[in-house]
This record gives sequence, C-alpha cells and structure tokens, in this order.
Amino acid sequence: MARSGARRQRSLHQRTRPAIWLAQHLASARDALCRLLRTPLPTAMTIAVIGISLALPAALYVLTGNLRLMVSNWDETAAISLFLRQEVDDATAATLAERLRERPELEAVRLIGREQALREFRELGGFEGAFDQLEDNPLPALLAIYPRNTQPEDLERLSAALLELPEADFARMDSLWLQRLRAILALSQRAVFIFAALLGLGVLLIVGNTIRLEILNRRIDIEIMELVGATAAFVRRPFLYAGAWYGLLGGLGAWLLVTLLLSLLQGPVSRLAELYGASFRLAGLDALALLLVVGGSVLLGLTGSWIAVERHLRGAHPV
Repeated sequence: MARSGARRQRSLHQRTRPAIWLAQHLASARDALCRLLRTPLPTAMTIAVIGISLALPAALYVLTGNLRLMVSNWDETAAISLFLRQEVDDATAATLAERLRERPELEAVRLIGREQALREFRELGGFEGAFDQLEDNPLPALLAIYPRNTQPEDLERLSAALLELPEADFARMDSLWLQRLRAILALSQRAVFIFAALLGLGVLLIVGNTIRLEILNRRIDIEIMELVGATAAFVRRPFLYAGAWYGLLGGLGAWLLVTLLLSLLQGPVSRLAELYGASFRLAGLDALALLLVVGGSVLLGLTGSWIAVERHLRGAHPV
C-alpha cells in the first residue's frame, strides 16, 4: 500500500509539474509587464525608439511592394511601338498587322490607324487649333506590338528585325523604362533588407542597454535571490520577459506607425492615380510581414535581454 501510494504521489507530481512551470512563467510575464507599467515614461520612450527603428525598414518594404504592384499593373504596355511610313495607309497597315500576328514570337499586335491616332490626339486637348490648320493628317499608322519574351536582348533583336520591313519607319521600345524601374526596385528591396539588419542591430543594443540598467537598479534583489539559492534561470526569467515585452510592444508600435503613414499617403496617391484615369489603393503589411516584424522584434528583445543578463551573471560569478 505504501509503495502504491508513493507511485500515485509521484505520478501526481509529474502531472502537476507542467502546470507549475506554466504558472511560474505566466507570473513572471505578468510581473515583468507590471514593472514596466510602473515606469510609464521610460518604458514609452524605449518602446517608441524600438517602434521607430522597426517602422523605417517596414515602411520602405511596404512602399517598395506597392511600387512593384503598380509596375505589375503596367505589364500590359506595348513593348514595341512600330511607326509606319507616312505613305502607308490604314489598309496596308492592317494587312501588315495580320501578317505579323502569325509570327510565333509575338503575343499580340494592335493597329492604331492614322484616323484613330488623329482622333486620340484631338481628345487629349490643347491640339484642336493646331490640327484644324492642317489640310492632311500628319500622323502615321502605328502598330503596338506585344512580344512573348520581353528580355532586353530579345527586344533589341525584334526591334531590328521589324525595322527591316519596307513599311516601317522607326520603332520605340516602350518597356525599357519599365525594366529599368524593376531593376531599381530590386536594388531597393535589397537595400531594405540591409537597412533592416542594421536597425535590428540597433534595437538589440537598445534593449540590451535598457535591461542592463534595470539589472543595475535591481542588483540588491538579485543578490538576495542568489543568497537564498535561486538558480541562474530563475534570475534570468523576469528580465527575459521584460525584453520580450519591449519587443512585442515595439513591434506593434512599428505596425501602427506604418499603418498611419499609409493612411496619410493614400489620399495623394488616389488623386495622382485619378489624373491618369486609374485607381490604386496602397497595400499595408500582410500577415506574413506583420508576423516577421512583431516576431522579429520579440526575438530581438529576448536576445538583447539574454546578452545583458548573461554578461551580468558572468561578471558576478567569474569562472
């Protein structure tokens, strides 16, 4: 009976051990948050610095993503505009367009006849008086050509081949500026990651220095805990939760700053898009990006506080 009772007691102790462990960590997290709230001004300043440091790369990432989204909406722009000779009429241009549509490297060919071009110029405004003085239509027919492959080298070869046509006058590659913009955006995105790494290191130092000052303010409490037999993990725990709270609140602050920035920019962006006859709504941080910002901030807070506590423990107990 005694042996059976001992086994039951040991089994009960094993079942309650996770609950005790969880209760201790919840109490440490709650105490760390309450301690931060008891000093609202220093806590708010630290959270604000962390939030601003993380909001800068996050805002650049969001703006770069919106520019990439805007560029993807411009992919339907004709890669090559082929202007035909002045003497080529619309019927001949239509025949040429049909012949070019049969080429496998071309996805589509759109004809803009001389009369259609003149009508579109009149609709732009400001040219009515100039065109009324002309007896003949000075505008040539135009073929908007959409190749399947938009690599710069392929576009150059296609443009040279099109210029060999007897009806062709000159060609303009409309997608080169778009490809240059994509290259600039790719470079900007790489710069955003480098910028985020540098500011993340700054957040690490901020949290580490803040926890170091808190350790100095609680030096007597730590010595008392060590005298009564507290383990290093027990001493470390409240400071780790303090660093985690700094990171969590700083990450949420960064998200709020980015959201505020986008709300301030949405009005001017919408008005600019309306001038081009389009509509565009800025996209904010998606779920994955938000998780990376907040989770990365918490990880930086934990790492900074861990470094500060370990440095203190090693100094207090040199090997």
